[in-house]
Formats: sequence, structure tokens, C-alpha cells
Amino acid sequence: MLPGLPEALASHHLFVSGALHEGAQTILLISPDEPGFWAHVTAQPEFHDSAPDPLDRWSSRVITTLATQFDAQARFPFTGPPWHPFVAWAIASGQSFDSPIHLMVHARMGLWASVRGALVVPYHLPLPTSAANPCIRCTAPCTTACPVAALGPQGYDVPACHAHLDAPDGEACRNSGCLARRACPAGQSYGRLEKQSAWHMRQFHP
Repeated sequence: MLPGLPEALASHHLFVSGALHEGAQTILLISPDEPGFWAHVTAQPEFHDSAPDPLDRWSSRVITTLATQFDAQARFPFTGPPWHPFVAWAIASGQSFDSPIHLMVHARMGLWASVRGALVVPYHLPLPTSAANPCIRCTAPCTTACPVAALGPQGYDVPACHAHLDAPDGEACRNSGCLARRACPAGQSYGRLEKQSAWHMRQFHP
């Protein structure tokens, strides 16, 4: 780990959720550190200036500043082309895995897994030990939690998901977040707030 980086990230309620080597580089994946991230980020200027994409703009500002501070390069999942392979990076880090419903699951964040950006340095840093895959001994409640089976082993039925969110029965998903994600045992202690999930749902389904 880069000296001083954990403390610098903690001041923004972020943490390194995975690390991997790619060629001569080390890629450090940066994720929200809950509990506390949502209260912190929604108090930032980007959430009060009426401009679009406040979370992406905040992530860009903060992670770019950190990149300068630590002589790194910043990468983001929301800028492109070219689009950076964040899901592949996360799984290659040994901290995230492919879940039974084919959404990325993280050892700590569960199905609330989110990566706001990455720091890339041109040398190898020691990597953490790979985490245990939380799905190995799980009964997979995520596969049956969706009321319309939009998420399951067969993949993601996006039209069915949107149709459900338009219906009265979709209120629980709209206001508290995806039921399949909420069912994941690995994410129960992560501290994700319902109002944060509701905000993300509005971005997905205005």
C-alpha cells in the first residue's frame, strides 16, 4: 500500500477495495467506505450546484487530487471511450467475484459493490491476500429475491426490471434498493443506507 493513502482515502470515506498488477503497474481500486460515505458525499458542493452527475463529478475531483498527491494516474468507470475494464480488474484483484446472478459481489460490500475510480502507479506494490468468495457457502437468496425474476442465473432481464419499477409493486425496490442486492448476506454489515440506494435507483430508473 502507498504510505499515507489509507488515511487520505479515509478523509473522504473511501477505501481500497482491491489491487492487482497489470504489466509493470499496480492498479488500486477505490470504493465507498460505509457507514458514513453517503452522509459525507451528499454534503459536498457537487450535490448542491444543480449540475448533473454529482457523484461522478465528486469522484473525479477527489480521486484526481489523490492521484496528483501520490504520483499516480486516475482512472474512472464513467469516462470513455476507451472504457476501462473495472469489473474485470475487480475480479482479478481477488476481492470481488461473479455472483450467482452475474452481478459483481465483493467480500465486504456484498452485492452493493461499487468502484468510484482507480489509482494507477508505474511499479509493483505488495498485493493483499485474496479474500474468500462469499458465494461459496451461501444459500444464494439473491437468486429468488427479485419478484419478477429479472435477476437470476440466466442473466439480467432489463425490460422486466424497468417494468416492475414502473408498477406499484416496485415501490420497495424504488425506495430501498434492488431486492436481490439487499438479500446478499455478505453486504448486510456494510452499512449501505436505503436513501443512498433510492438515489441510485432514480439514476437508473428516472
